[in-house]
Amino acid sequence: MSSAGGLSRRRGAGGGGDNDSAYSSPNSSGPSGGHRNSDIKVASDPRDLQMEDENKTQPRLTLMEEVLLLGLKDKQGYLSFWNDNISYTLRGCILMELAFRNRIAMVKDPNRRKYPLADRYIEVVSEKLTGEVLLDEALKMINSTEERMSVGQWIDLMSGETWNVMKIGFQLKQVRERLAKGLVDKGVLRTEKRNFLIFDMATHPVTDSAVKEEVVKRACTTLISRNGSSPSLAERESPIAFQQLRTVAMVCAAYAANVLENALMYLNHEMRERAYTKVDELLSDYSQYPFGSSASKSEAAGKELQMEVVAAVLNVYTKMDSII
Repeated sequence: MSSAGGLSRRRGAGGGGDNDSAYSSPNSSGPSGGHRNSDIKVASDPRDLQMEDENKTQPRLTLMEEVLLLGLKDKQGYLSFWNDNISYTLRGCILMELAFRNRIAMVKDPNRRKYPLADRYIEVVSEKLTGEVLLDEALKMINSTEERMSVGQWIDLMSGETWNVMKIGFQLKQVRERLAKGLVDKGVLRTEKRNFLIFDMATHPVTDSAVKEEVVKRACTTLISRNGSSPSLAERESPIAFQQLRTVAMVCAAYAANVLENALMYLNHEMRERAYTKVDELLSDYSQYPFGSSASKSEAAGKELQMEVVAAVLNVYTKMDSII
């Protein structure tokens, strides 16, 4: 699995047994020759270069992974057994992540504004794979159907919440476990076996605590800062695309998934109350499009159809039982 840190599978150059991995001129000498020809040509795949350029603007962790990480107990390595909201929320995060990566967008139809955000149709605008297994599976699934469906419909279908047996195949299964294994691959978690009375279960304790601490710090800074709706200096200087909007989406998703309290547990009572008031404001401002009065609009310029998807997902979150 490729990561936002620039690691990706290489094609071509130095590729072991690949016959077309390198080309040399007829005059180049072998190991026993007296000279090397400086005109040796190394093959490269333009897709590799494009992926490397894109990886520089993508974070190490996806939105889904950040929300899951906030929900995990550091030492025990599992989510609360009573959390009924995180699975549904994670499917929404998949759509937001695809929108941030310019893979999906709202269908460009002026008449769409007649309908609520969550009921507007989405479409694939780029079939290029992301290197993240769950994202690519969702992308292929959305692209495979000729029937256009809305943000709300896709979240329901990917969560398995449908009575239509013809569409049950759109459900994304074992999302939490697959995200956890992805975090193991990225060196953030490790896998252990724990016994829970009558059965054994794989758990994923935190290995790289600095990664989780960064997510927690970013969430807290956004929610307790007096100008939390404006990009911080770190966000303005970050090479990550949509860094500030990503953070807003992450804290709102964590709130909907009932895991935000894990990030705020070290704050005193007054600051926690301020943080919950702030996340309510953010969810209100960013669950409409154009974004509300206190929202930062600079990052959305030129990407309105993608940002409309983000707003639609957050709009779906506002209707969840956990935040009513």
